[in-house]
Amino acid sequence: MPAYRPEEIEKKWQAHWKAHSTFQARNHSEKPKYYVLDMFPYPSGAGLHVGHPLGYIASDIVTRFKRLQGFNVLHPMGFDSFGLPAEQYAIQTGQHPALTTDQNIETYIKQLSSLGFSYDWSREIRTSDASYYKWTQWIFLKLFNSWYNLDTNKAEPLTALTARFAERGSEGIRAAGDEADRLSFSAGQWQLFNEHQKLAAVHSYRLAYQQDTYVNWCPGLGTVLSNDEVKDGLSERGGYPVERRLMPQWNLRITAYADRLLQGLDTLDWPDAVKEMQRNWIGRSIGAEVTFPVQGSETAQIKVYTTRVDTIYGATFLVLAPEHELVDQLTTPDQRAAVDEYIAATKRRSERDRMADTKTVSGVFTGAYGLNPVNNEPVQIWLADYVLAGYGTGAVMAVPSGDQRDYLFATHFGLPIPAISDAQQNLDQQADPTKEGRYINSGIINGLTYKEATQKLIAYLEEKGLGRGKVNFRLRDSIFGRQRYWGEPIPIYYKDGTAYGIAESDLPLVLPEINEYKPTETGEPPLGRAQNWLYRDQYPYELSTMPGWAGSSWYYLRYMDPTNEARFVSEEAEQYWGNVDLYMGGAEHATGHLLYARFWYLFLKDLGLVSSNEPFQKLINQGMILGRSNFLYFLNVIWSTSLGDEDATKVPTPLIYISKPLLDRFLAGKQTNEDEELVKSGIKTATASWSKKHNRDYYPGAISYEHSFAAHVDVNIVNDDILDVEAARKWRPDFEDAVFITEPNGKYVCGTEVEKMSKSKHNVVNPDVLISKYGADALRLYEMFLGPLEQYKPWNTNGISGVGSFLKKFWRLFHPEDGDLAVTDDTPTPAELKALHKAIQKAKEDVEKFSFNTSVSLFMITVNELTALKCHKRAILEPLVLLVSPFAPHLAEELWQELGHKAGSVSSARYPEFREEYLVEDTVTYPLAINGKVRDQMQFAAAATAAEIETAVLASDFLARFGEGKSAKKVIVVPGRMVNVVV
Repeated sequence: MPAYRPEEIEKKWQAHWKAHSTFQARNHSEKPKYYVLDMFPYPSGAGLHVGHPLGYIASDIVTRFKRLQGFNVLHPMGFDSFGLPAEQYAIQTGQHPALTTDQNIETYIKQLSSLGFSYDWSREIRTSDASYYKWTQWIFLKLFNSWYNLDTNKAEPLTALTARFAERGSEGIRAAGDEADRLSFSAGQWQLFNEHQKLAAVHSYRLAYQQDTYVNWCPGLGTVLSNDEVKDGLSERGGYPVERRLMPQWNLRITAYADRLLQGLDTLDWPDAVKEMQRNWIGRSIGAEVTFPVQGSETAQIKVYTTRVDTIYGATFLVLAPEHELVDQLTTPDQRAAVDEYIAATKRRSERDRMADTKTVSGVFTGAYGLNPVNNEPVQIWLADYVLAGYGTGAVMAVPSGDQRDYLFATHFGLPIPAISDAQQNLDQQADPTKEGRYINSGIINGLTYKEATQKLIAYLEEKGLGRGKVNFRLRDSIFGRQRYWGEPIPIYYKDGTAYGIAESDLPLVLPEINEYKPTETGEPPLGRAQNWLYRDQYPYELSTMPGWAGSSWYYLRYMDPTNEARFVSEEAEQYWGNVDLYMGGAEHATGHLLYARFWYLFLKDLGLVSSNEPFQKLINQGMILGRSNFLYFLNVIWSTSLGDEDATKVPTPLIYISKPLLDRFLAGKQTNEDEELVKSGIKTATASWSKKHNRDYYPGAISYEHSFAAHVDVNIVNDDILDVEAARKWRPDFEDAVFITEPNGKYVCGTEVEKMSKSKHNVVNPDVLISKYGADALRLYEMFLGPLEQYKPWNTNGISGVGSFLKKFWRLFHPEDGDLAVTDDTPTPAELKALHKAIQKAKEDVEKFSFNTSVSLFMITVNELTALKCHKRAILEPLVLLVSPFAPHLAEELWQELGHKAGSVSSARYPEFREEYLVEDTVTYPLAINGKVRDQMQFAAAATAAEIETAVLASDFLARFGEGKSAKKVIVVPGRMVNVVV
C-alpha cells in the first residue's frame, strides 16, 4: 500500500485501538496523572455535524500530547442521556425514550470513533442507566438529609441539627435559608413534638426542600421549563406558550454556597468572561433590608432590600412583583380589574424576558399606600413586571432621582422625582445615581456624605426595629423538580402528606414503565400513570423527576470509578485523580451546569467525600464553527395563463432560478446581450415545459430582478459555490421541473453567507461524508487550522482539500513518489536538524498554550522545508511522526509501525527532546551601511568579534565601491545586527 490511503489506514488503527484497549487509563500509576474531560453530549437524533467535534479534537490533541510527555491520562466519554427531546418524541410516537436514546448513542459512538478520539470507552457512562442514577439519587438524599451551619460554614447531617434541638431548642442556631420560614421552640417543646411536627420543623433547614415556587409552566408540554428553555414567552421546543405559575417544587439550597462559589472563582484557571458571568449571576451586594408599613393596616408590611439605603428619603413609591404574596390583600376594589389584567399578562412572560426588557415601561397601581419608615410619608404601591418575586424580597423602594428604571417609571406615570443630593444634575432629563455631594431633602442625614449617611440610617433603622444591614445575593435556590417522565425519579415518598427519603439500601428507585408519556388527564406528571408504584407497597412516590443538570453535576467523578457498586467513587480513585485538569466545553453553560457542578462538589467536600477544592481546574471554551450557507435565487416573473378567470392562488407557476453573478449584473444594469439571451432562453424553456405539464398556456409578463428572493439550498450538493443541478432536482420534488439559468459557462453559481449551522438553513455538513472523502486525520487538522480555538470560525468545505494534500506530502517524505518506504539511517545535515528542532520547540509551546492552528501551520512549513531538502532520514522523520501524532494519529500509527516499532505504540512513546544547539546559527549575515544607509551585506562567523568584523569590512572593496572616495572615520559594529561605516 505505497500510496496514502486514509480510508484503509484509519479503519485499521481504530480497530486496533479498540481490540487492544490502547487508551484505557489505570487508577494506580507511578506516572503523574492528567485528567482531560469534554462536556459530554446529549445524543440527539441528528448526530454530529462538523461544528460539534471542534472541542473534542482539541482535547484529544492535548490528551495524546500529555501521554507523550509521560502522563497517565484519563480521557473518558459518556452521554447526558435523560432529556426533553427524547420524551417529546416518545409522546409523538409511543416509543420508549430509552430506545430512541440508545439508537442515538450508537450513532454518536460510531461517529466519535471514526474521528480517532483516544477515549477510554471502558469508562463510558449514561445518565439514564439505573446503575448511574442510583448515585445521583444517593447524592440527592444526602442533600435532603443535610443543613448548612453558618457557624462552621459547611453542610452537616441533620442529625447534628436535631441533637441541638433536643439540647436547647431552636434558639441561637444560625442556618442558611429564610429565618421567617422557621419555627421557634424550646428543647422541651421539641421533645413533645410528634414525628410529623419534628419533620415539619426540620424541613425548612434542609438543603433539598419543597416549597411553593414560581416556575415557568408550559401547559402544552405539561412540564416546568428552565429559563434557558423559554424564549419570548414560548417554549424553545415546540413553541408553546409559557406562563409563570406558583407550584410546589423541589429546590436545592445553592444560596448557602453563594459566598464560597464566589471566592472559589479566584483560584480557577477559567476564561475571565465565564468567571465574570458567574460573579454577576451570584450577584453579591451589601445593603440593608427595610420594612415599609402598609397604611391602614396593623399587620401588613413590605420588606425591601436596597444597596442604597442612603437614598431612602427619595423613595416616592414602592414597586412589587406581580406575584408578591400581598398583592391580593393590597389591591383596592376600584383597582381590582386593572391589577388582575396586568397579572394575567405578566404570567405570559418568562423571568428572562422580564429582566432583559429594559425599554418597555408597564405597571399598575394597587390603590394602596405604604409608609416611608424614616419620615412616615405615604408612598404609592405599584406592581411592575421588572420586579421578580424570586429576587430579594419581591419588592423595591423606587428612588426615581437615583435609578434610571425608576425614573422612566415615574415619568411615565407622573410620580414625583425629588432631588436628594446637592450633586445631582439634569433631573429633568434622567436619573443621577451619584454618591458625591451631601444630602438634601433627607431629614436626619441632611448635610452628610454617602458613607456617613449609610452608617447613620442603618443604625437608626436597627434601633427602631424597621430594618437591618444585610448581605444579599442575586442567586436564587435551584428549582429541582420537572414534571416529566424521562429523568431520574426523585427518591422521596409521602406518608400522611409528609416527605420522607427512601432508604439508601433501596436505591436505585428505577423509572417505572408507563403506557403514555404525557401528563395524566387530571394534570399529574407522567409518572402518575405508573400502576401500583408505591414505596414498600404502601406509600406514594414523588411524581416529579430531576432536571437534566442533575446527572451532569457529578459525572466527572463517576468516570474515575464507573463500575463501583458499593460507592459513587472509591476513595483511592478519587484521591488519585483529584479534579479535572482540563475541561473543554461551551461558555453557554456558565450559569447552569458549571455553577451547579461546583455547588455539588462543595457539598460533597463538606461531607468529606472529595479531596480537592474545585471540580474543574482549567476550563477552555471552544468557539463555534459557523456554517457556510448557499442560496438559490428565484427569478420573479409575473405570469398569466389561458385560464385567466381561475383563482391565481390555485395556479402553479414555473420555478426559475437565476445564477447569483448573472442576477447581480442585471441588478447593476451591467448585463450583456448574452446575459439577456440566457434569461430569455430560460423563460422560454419554463414556458414550454409548464404549459405542457399543466395543460394550459403560460404567458410571461414583467420580470422583477429586485424582488428575486433567496432560498437556502443544501450545501452538500454545492461544490465551491457551484450547484450540482441534477442533485438539486433530486433534493426536492418541486425542483424536478425547475429551470436553472446558469452563467455563460453553463454553471449555476450560488450565493453565500456565514450563519450558525442549522438543519433549517441546510448548511449542516456531516463529518461522515468528509471522512469518507478525505479521512479523519484531514478533518481533525482542518478544524484546528481554521483559526484560534476560542474564536468563532466560518466553515468552508473547499479548504479541507488543502489539508489532505499536506498529509499526502507528509507521507511522501517516507514514501517518495508514493513508492516503498525509503527511510535511511544517514546522518542528518545541520539544516535538517534545525528544521526538526524548530518544530519540536514550537509544537510543544503551541500545544501547551492551546494554539493548535499555529501548530498545523508549523507542520506544513516543516514538511515543505524537509521536502525541499529531499530529507528521508530516520533521525529526522521518526521524531516528526511523534510531533504530528496528536493531530493525525492514524497516519502517525501507520508510519510508526513502518519504521519498525511495535504496532499501536506511538501513544506510549516519548515526546522528542529539544536541543537548542541545533538552532544556533554558524554564520550571521550583516547589513553594511555607509553613514547609516545600507549598501551591501557580508557573512561572518557567528562567533566573530567586533574587531574581526571591522578589519574584514575595511579590507574588502566595500568602501571603494560605496564610499565615494572618502576614507573611514569610524566603524560601528552592532553584534549580530549590522555594520555602519562613518565617512
